[in-house]
Amino acid sequence: MRKGTASTRRSVLSSGLLTGLSLSIVNGAAAVAGALLARKFGRDAETDGFLAAYGIYLVLVLGAQTFRVVVVPDLTRAVENGRLATETRAYAVALLVPSIVLSAAAILARGPIADMLTAEPDAAAIARRALPWLVPAAFAQLLAALAASSLAAAGSYATAAVAYATGAAANLVLFVVLADAHGLVSLAWGVAANGAITLALPLAALWRRGLLHGGGAAEAAVLRRLRRLVEGAAVPLALQLLYLVCLRFAADLGTGSATIFSYGYLLAATLVAGTAASLSLVASASLTRRGLDASQAAAYVVHAAWLSLAVIAAAAGVFALVGERLVAAVLGPEYSGEVGSDLGRLVVALAPWMLAATAFSLTFPLLFVTGRDRLLVPLALVALVVHVPVVWVLRDAFGLTGTAIALAATTLAVIAVLQALIAPRMLVLAAVGLAETVAWIGGFALLAFGGLGLLVGGIPAALGGIAAYVLLLAVLRPRGMREAWAYARAL
Repeated sequence: MRKGTASTRRSVLSSGLLTGLSLSIVNGAAAVAGALLARKFGRDAETDGFLAAYGIYLVLVLGAQTFRVVVVPDLTRAVENGRLATETRAYAVALLVPSIVLSAAAILARGPIADMLTAEPDAAAIARRALPWLVPAAFAQLLAALAASSLAAAGSYATAAVAYATGAAANLVLFVVLADAHGLVSLAWGVAANGAITLALPLAALWRRGLLHGGGAAEAAVLRRLRRLVEGAAVPLALQLLYLVCLRFAADLGTGSATIFSYGYLLAATLVAGTAASLSLVASASLTRRGLDASQAAAYVVHAAWLSLAVIAAAAGVFALVGERLVAAVLGPEYSGEVGSDLGRLVVALAPWMLAATAFSLTFPLLFVTGRDRLLVPLALVALVVHVPVVWVLRDAFGLTGTAIALAATTLAVIAVLQALIAPRMLVLAAVGLAETVAWIGGFALLAFGGLGLLVGGIPAALGGIAAYVLLLAVLRPRGMREAWAYARAL
């Protein structure tokens, strides 16, 4: 028994390292592609239009990744019953139908969709060219996630890791090679190639393993599986659509505003993905085995938020002081001066949304751990309806900053409902704990970065602010931080 346990731990460790390396390559390739896009094409109506179309891709890919919260438990149980092939086929059919229908709709109705997303003719023109590639690519990534989940249920991680890394690298190479001759649309071609490679390699592995055929009939439960997938993805997809709504309202502020908002959101989302989302992914299995009551669920969210927000606050402090220089160094001279300052300020303005996104990343999987995954579709629809007037009013009042505030406000309201669905007591405990966490971390960040910003400013203030911030945490060691570290080690 001990030998088997040790072997399992070694397998989990090696798989985790391999998956982490793959994700690093994916994120690195995306960052390089974004920097190249900014340097080659600057900030104009065409970049606004392309990024608006790319926003649909992000909505589908990022929102659909949460399908795995629903799919992986079912596939894991199917392995024990010898029905993994059956479940994989059933889920594949459930995904293929809407994938084909919506991809066809995006191609046939690309003109009206582009006009709806953009505010200028040049922006709409590039969006029309990109949509027929980006939307099918997003659904290819969704099917790739299903294939990767099936392999994971069978104990195989290497193929999916290689597929994601290879697809991301191919995307970057195609963009670099074709950008000068074919313009922005070449990035859409690269994204499509990425989706094809990321899907093809896991599918081939499933076929070789015999996991796409055999295993008995699917019992005609495709509609039930599709319903589960829709319920599981409704809220995450709606939260991504909130961003798309904000992007459309940002476009009305003038040429380049949508581009600035896109980059600011991507920077903020990357910080959340590298902290809270990673913690949630690692902890979900352990929490499922333990079981949770309201107090334990709130404790998990608060402790994990401490670890996540401590990193996010430091990054926001640096952007507050030297955001313009960082943006210009990475994205090129088109983003220097006032434009870079606007983007740096936008990242800081997105800090409340980063808090909201952190809380969501930590809370959402608990709905499935506790079996409280009801009313998600109505909640998603209400959130979208409410968000439109909120962002409209705040955009008109405060510009891009107001758009960021609106995104945070609606997301926080959704999180409050989700926590209340798990248990009203969890909502109260989590709200109190998160408020205390924000007060401590925000106070440290303001003292470290704000103090030095007033005294010296610029790069010296940013570097000194990081040192002072870390020193404050290390010396004062607030109770919340100590408890968070102890919780993480015990988890």
